[in-house]
Amino acid sequence: MLELSHISKTFAAATPDEHKVFDDFSLRIDDGEFVSVIGSNGSGKTTLLNFVCGSLAVDSGSIFFDGNDITAMPEYRRAKKIGRVFQDPKIGTCADLTILENMALADNKNKSFGLTSAVNPKRVSYYKDLLAECEMGLENRLGTKVGSLSGGQRQALALVIANMTDLDMLILDEHTAALDPRSSETIMELTDRFVRSSGLTTLMVTHNLRFALEYGTRLVMMHEGKCVLDLRGEEKKNAKMEDILKIFNQISIECGN
Repeated sequence: MLELSHISKTFAAATPDEHKVFDDFSLRIDDGEFVSVIGSNGSGKTTLLNFVCGSLAVDSGSIFFDGNDITAMPEYRRAKKIGRVFQDPKIGTCADLTILENMALADNKNKSFGLTSAVNPKRVSYYKDLLAECEMGLENRLGTKVGSLSGGQRQALALVIANMTDLDMLILDEHTAALDPRSSETIMELTDRFVRSSGLTTLMVTHNLRFALEYGTRLVMMHEGKCVLDLRGEEKKNAKMEDILKIFNQISIECGN
């Protein structure tokens, strides 16, 4: 369970550019939920993810994860249990290493290192089985350098790598935004399969309203650091695109967009 309690955050405080993003914001995500977060630019979506991952500190308030207060926990320690797939496919993988070497690095995450080979030949068939789920033929290209893959292929690999470790939560930071429409569909279908099979608690920020409606168990719309819509269960299943767009467009008009 993830809980953000009474969070406040101001950027450029005490300057002419001062901007309060969050003011006494609270949000709880239960184990096993797949939450899609939508909202206009500046609504606080990415800042929210940065709070959870520890790449940005809150000014006040607390963050609890699995019953532990992680507010002051550094990002590298949170990364042991919280995985993140970024918008840029290049961030989640090492371009100069092969697919096999990338997967071996992920396989050794959180383990002690010694003077042995980083790639264990006994694990290769396991890697191939994981890659086969992507249905992109990557299991037959283990020796290919990742830098030569397409954006969709690299993002698929990043998803596989994120799910190789013993995570408690997966963060998806607009992970389809930089892809072409066909690749975006493929990556979302792959994401849904991974999340469903693992039961992993997932927090996904997306600008794609259809993805937010079609995938996941809960939909949250943010505006100016507040939750203006929170749908789950039957409410989310019965939600219609035109109703979500109506709220979204009304917010945009109020903001002068």
